Amino acid sequence: MNDVVLYSKPGCCLCDDAKAALEAAGIGFREVDINRDAGLFAEYGIRIPVVEVEGIPAFEAGMNPADMADLVEEARSI
Repeated sequence: MNDVVLYSKPGCCLCDDAKAALEAAGIGFREVDINRDAGLFAEYGIRIPVVEVEGIPAFEAGMNPADMADLVEEARSI
C-alpha cells in the first residue's frame, strides 16, 4: 500500500508541478482526482495540490515543490 497521496484535479498547473516534484524525487504516490468525490472536493477544492503521507498533510498549494522530498520525509518521521 502506498502511503503518499496526491490530491489533485485535471487542468491544475500547481498539481502538475507537485506531481513532477514527487516523480523527480523518486517518491511513489497515488493520485486522487478530487472532482470524482464531492466530499474531497469540498475538503481540498481551493487547497490543491495536497500531499498527505500516511494521512498527515505534508504539502499544499503555496508551498515550494522543490521542498517536496524533505517535506515528505519529515511527515514520515512523525
